[in-house]
Amino acid sequence: MRKKVLIVFGTRPEAIKMAPLVYEFQKNSDKFETKVCVTAQHRQMLDQVLDFFNIKPDFDLNLMKDNQTLSDITVNVLKGLDGVLSDYKPNLIFVQGDTSTTFVSALAGFYNRTKVAHLEAGLRSFNKYSPFPEEINRILAGHLSDFHFAPTEKAYNNLINEGIKENVFNVGNTVIDALFLGIEIIKKQGDAKFLNYFNNVDFGKRIMLVTGHRRESFGEPFQNICLALKNIAQNYDNLEIIYPVHLNPNVQKPVYSLLDGIQNIHLIEPLDYPFLIWLMDKSYLVLTDSGGIQEEAPSLGKPVLVMREVTERTEGIEAGTAKLVGTDTEKIISETRKLLDDEEEYTKMSKSVNPYGDGKTSERILKILGEIF
Repeated sequence: MRKKVLIVFGTRPEAIKMAPLVYEFQKNSDKFETKVCVTAQHRQMLDQVLDFFNIKPDFDLNLMKDNQTLSDITVNVLKGLDGVLSDYKPNLIFVQGDTSTTFVSALAGFYNRTKVAHLEAGLRSFNKYSPFPEEINRILAGHLSDFHFAPTEKAYNNLINEGIKENVFNVGNTVIDALFLGIEIIKKQGDAKFLNYFNNVDFGKRIMLVTGHRRESFGEPFQNICLALKNIAQNYDNLEIIYPVHLNPNVQKPVYSLLDGIQNIHLIEPLDYPFLIWLMDKSYLVLTDSGGIQEEAPSLGKPVLVMREVTERTEGIEAGTAKLVGTDTEKIISETRKLLDDEEEYTKMSKSVNPYGDGKTSERILKILGEIF
């Protein structure tokens, strides 16, 4: 008898990392009946990924609203999922990562006595307010789940050290599965539409991709980041800096007030996933505070400077694929200059082995669950 699986996610990063898992489970319909539920914690950015990977949700809670608080999301996801679980009655709920959707979906599973599998389990910064609220979300989701799919050995050990010792597996991260899948789709489409989109960028120069949105950097830290980018742009004529600016006013205000009008800085709207990974592939290096990009860019041979004070993805730092630079203006400038000026330093980072996966994580997860569940 087939097991009924419900894959739940609500934001763009979750959708990206769940997409290869949806593919893998739906391919194996003889073993699993698989349905997808989206909470739409983020609506527009989520829909872009669903379209790209051609995923059609079976349940859509459509919960996003203007100025929603964490409390709004928590209450509404819990109420919405109650109806879905009552209707579908899955044997297993899959959640991913550390969003509010993740934590609340795990809680809904627990309340309904339905087993929960946690994808990308075990990440820890050991600071409950950084990243906020993600650190507590992933801890709580971990302790509510029944199956734990850790992306690295360190994440696996974090779970063991917290007393979570049953059904814990080190499988890699599906973000790399999704990246390879996405690059394959893009190559079939060709470069023309992407070059046309970035028609004001000189791809004959080196490209630096910048992303930044984390709420712990609101205020002075963002100003420091912008001052660093301004300095770098003014000192490197052969560099094109492309910054897809998050829509949050706390990001938009300092970025546009300090960087707008600088000739080789391109401030653009947030990118759809295919345009982001195409641009990442064309970039020379990446400055980011995004968790996913810390994992993705090294698979494309791109050094990553992490503009956060702490990161739960320490494996990349230890492997040498990424370097933590915080939000200190001078440190961001000096570490960026090293990569732009020192070919040996650049090669060392770009050739380091990515610790986050080999593109076969979804296959491993299906095999494991096929044997034990």
